[in-house]
Amino acid sequence: MGTAYPNPITPSETRIGWIGIGVMGFAMASRLISAGYTLTIYARNPSHPNSLSLQSQGAHLSNSPSQLAQSNDVVFTMLSHPSDVRSVYTGPNGIVSGLNPNSVIIDNTSSHPDLAREIFSLARSKGCWSVDAPVSGGDIGARDGNLAIFAAGELAVIKWLEPLLRVLGKVNYVGSAGCGQTCKIANQIVIGSNLVGLSEGLVFAKKAGLDLEQFMDAIRDGAAGSKALELFGERMIKRDFRPGGFAEYQVKDLGMGVDVVEDGKVFVLPGAALCKQLFSSMVANGDGKLGTQGIISVIDRINGS
Repeated sequence: MGTAYPNPITPSETRIGWIGIGVMGFAMASRLISAGYTLTIYARNPSHPNSLSLQSQGAHLSNSPSQLAQSNDVVFTMLSHPSDVRSVYTGPNGIVSGLNPNSVIIDNTSSHPDLAREIFSLARSKGCWSVDAPVSGGDIGARDGNLAIFAAGELAVIKWLEPLLRVLGKVNYVGSAGCGQTCKIANQIVIGSNLVGLSEGLVFAKKAGLDLEQFMDAIRDGAAGSKALELFGERMIKRDFRPGGFAEYQVKDLGMGVDVVEDGKVFVLPGAALCKQLFSSMVANGDGKLGTQGIISVIDRINGS
């Protein structure tokens, strides 16, 4: 049993491995189970509530990333930092060491383009394929299957993966290995600026005496309307800072844009650099585990609220 590439993917036969069951990973893995796929998960803490919940939905447990790779056709990862990706993929009991020929690995983590290209090369050396496919859309997009997926690698492999990826969201092919991560960094530069602008607009409107719900209704159909407004505006007003994506991850992602050097080019991104500092102030104040919409608390603090 099993359907390694290029055999067609089917819920009854394709074996799926999953590593990374935080807010996003848990919701994404749950959607695949609901779609009829059999999942095996690796969790550093098998008794974590998210692990137990996935097991109750039918997921199986594996003892290591290597063992997980040995027993599955497709392996997804949704981790925290590039260092976690490197450890899980290339460590002594890592995914790469357990890959079978023609299996496919998909990294949904927001990570570094160079690391994605390195993992692609390692996978090819084992007769396997790697796709870097970070996502955007937060916890709501993950729960509802409306994520934007920035998929990079071999186009034929990504098309083969579409039955799986469409369960999670919209698949956007963005180029060769590493381009998915580059696209996600650019995405984070845009959303970071949107969140800061939305925060400043809300703080200004409130201090100027506007009703914030009326303000939101007034601007949503004009040029100021945005996905950020729809996803995070209400949460900001209600000071609901439960995380879909952690503020500390936004600092990581913006840092990869501000600090990255591609082919000898240094990018001058003053807006992204300022956004990174503002999100860094959240982390410095102990709020790194809050959602990115918590950036409004920084603007509040600056304005004496």
